[in-house]
Amino acid sequence: MSSSMYVEYRGLLLPPGAHNAESLEFAQNFSVEDSDVFVVTYPKSGTIWMQEILPLVLNGGDLTPIQTVVNWDRVPWLEETRLAQVVDKLPSPRALVTHFRYSFMPPSFRTSKAKVVYVMRNPKDVLVSSYYFHQMATFLEDPGTFEEFMEKFLDGRVFFGKWTDHVKSWRNAELGDRILFITYEEMVQDLPASIRHISGFLHRNLSEEVIQKIAEHCSFQSMKANAMSNFSLCPKEYMDSDKSPFLRKGIAGDWKNHFSSEQLARFKSVITKELEGENFSLPWSLD
Repeated sequence: MSSSMYVEYRGLLLPPGAHNAESLEFAQNFSVEDSDVFVVTYPKSGTIWMQEILPLVLNGGDLTPIQTVVNWDRVPWLEETRLAQVVDKLPSPRALVTHFRYSFMPPSFRTSKAKVVYVMRNPKDVLVSSYYFHQMATFLEDPGTFEEFMEKFLDGRVFFGKWTDHVKSWRNAELGDRILFITYEEMVQDLPASIRHISGFLHRNLSEEVIQKIAEHCSFQSMKANAMSNFSLCPKEYMDSDKSPFLRKGIAGDWKNHFSSEQLARFKSVITKELEGENFSLPWSLD
């Protein structure tokens, strides 16, 4: 990896442009409020989807934010430069997202009662999604072949480091009832059930009618058609959607179209070894 392209922060590689020394310091000094809700994901695990769902769960199903505010301002990233510009405009309770591991969270997060919705996705699909993202995002280095990119991914030579480190850090964070773990696959399979789950976790007692309305407006098809959500407003010099659309397929299991049996065996053995001795198991088979 030509790490000169990336911003290095405490051993973690981050994409330039959206991250710099000021934004990372701003994140560390960020004053977390007890009512804040963080979506935490490893990149390409459903972040954009949660930027759609969370504001609607928090505001009782009012569609205004997804129709009038671009997603990166609607639920801003803790670590990105944009936060400083929009933080004062965020309605309370504030919804934020981060790709940080637990150890990178600001001190005020630890002492707060802020809640976390941690979205996990099958790492095989994360890899495939990331591979296509690297092809269209000009601020990321060229991924090379799928095989080469898989090795980088397994080594953690990608932005935000190793997938296994990310999952372990939040699984072992011991946040008790402050954290809810859900999977991208659950959301694909039954979105209303996932919204019901998130709503209950955030004590939002939404009616069934509101849950169905949110699910309908937060479907992959709706997001793909929504300029406030599909990154079409992002300048072409950052993301070239001719190479690959930002919101590509929105399905689970696309990895089956990309892995050879040798790659699958290698991927499974590395991930399994890195999670040895952990007190949690993954919700998917790696076969």
